[in-house]
Amino acid sequence: MQSASLFERASAVTPGGVNSPVRAFRAVGGVPRFMTSGDGCHITDVDGNTYLDLVCSWGPMLLGHAHPEVIAAVQAAVSRGTSYGTPTQTEVELGEEIVARTPVDKVRLVSSGTEATMSALRLARGATGRDKIVKFAGCYHGHVDALLAQAGSGVITLGIPGTPGVTEATTADTIVLPYNDQAAVSAAFAQYGDLIAAVITEASPGNMGVVPPADNFNAFLAKTCTDNGALFISDEVMTGFRITKSGWYGVDGVQPDLMTFGKVMGGGFPAAAFGGRADIMSQLAPEGSVYQAGTLSGNPIATMAGLTTLRLATDDVYAKLDETSLTIQRLVATALEKEGVPHVIQAAGNLFSVFFVDSTEGSGVIRDFAGAGAQVLPRFAAFFHAMLDAGVYLPPSAFEAWFVSAAIDDDALADLESALVPAARAAAAVQN
Repeated sequence: MQSASLFERASAVTPGGVNSPVRAFRAVGGVPRFMTSGDGCHITDVDGNTYLDLVCSWGPMLLGHAHPEVIAAVQAAVSRGTSYGTPTQTEVELGEEIVARTPVDKVRLVSSGTEATMSALRLARGATGRDKIVKFAGCYHGHVDALLAQAGSGVITLGIPGTPGVTEATTADTIVLPYNDQAAVSAAFAQYGDLIAAVITEASPGNMGVVPPADNFNAFLAKTCTDNGALFISDEVMTGFRITKSGWYGVDGVQPDLMTFGKVMGGGFPAAAFGGRADIMSQLAPEGSVYQAGTLSGNPIATMAGLTTLRLATDDVYAKLDETSLTIQRLVATALEKEGVPHVIQAAGNLFSVFFVDSTEGSGVIRDFAGAGAQVLPRFAAFFHAMLDAGVYLPPSAFEAWFVSAAIDDDALADLESALVPAARAAAAVQN
């Protein structure tokens, strides 16, 4: 395979042969596929194999790959130049679009979700004059040093213990609590209340698999923060503009003090943002004294791609995404149940995950990091490779969300249904 050859070459010049760890297939085994193109709901690798894509670049490709209107807008933007290091009209319009869709008053554009959460934490500490941050086990907020403690996503996928390379001093002010546990939050505030600058949480976690917040959990976090003079930071890098036009905020309506965004708002380009109340955001330089900067922030190509994507993400698009997601969940459940494979499927809007739990875990609800970890990982690996062989590209990790695009049509769903038959059998053949 050309993918194998490229992986060998990549491994000689790049750690692990990849530029983001989960791409390496370490959790499922085998050789990662090197892609050359995407069209609608499909991607094609260097060996000419085409796959139904249920990763969607980990979320951004809401409309599908190479959407004609997005491509046209980007090509026009590129023809005018790729970067100026100055303000542009497009970044203003993208900021206006984000403010119109969410409860934030002002927004600052950056280049990655990690940069957005890092900046939001700095701003929260600067605004409150406090140091400690509360986060939840299994929630991933990018590779910010202080937030890698018990993080989800690639950290749990690769089984990395602790946070090598991160000093104890860096994590000393990070309080890690079990997700969906109100009592633990209350206890932390009882002990450290006047020292806590902020609570940060994924609005609806998707980096330990999809584990939605329990009823009123986000509202409880927001009230607890308000009552104790801390800030509530809702990380919508994954859910923002994918779950609804307003992200998870459009589902539960809980208003945070600060929010982070990414993925969909970049339309496939490196773009992210953080925003919040005007009085908090006004403390950012040059208006205030909390410094944050970035040469490529608000890049004209990225902002054009993101703006065009958001403008095309209509109510009809979100309805199609929800319908497609429900159909796929039903097809997966039917195939696994037919082969007697224990599993739990959980969804947050059109995001969903399939947890290959052992039969002793029952068919209940996964509520936290510990529950997400109780999976039969070899069973998922067998399922993943059978799907890959049948032309369906899934996230190469049991701890990630599945993403759908509006480009998935009936033919693609029929192909998926056929692929699920051998995949369910492969999973059933794996003994715990």
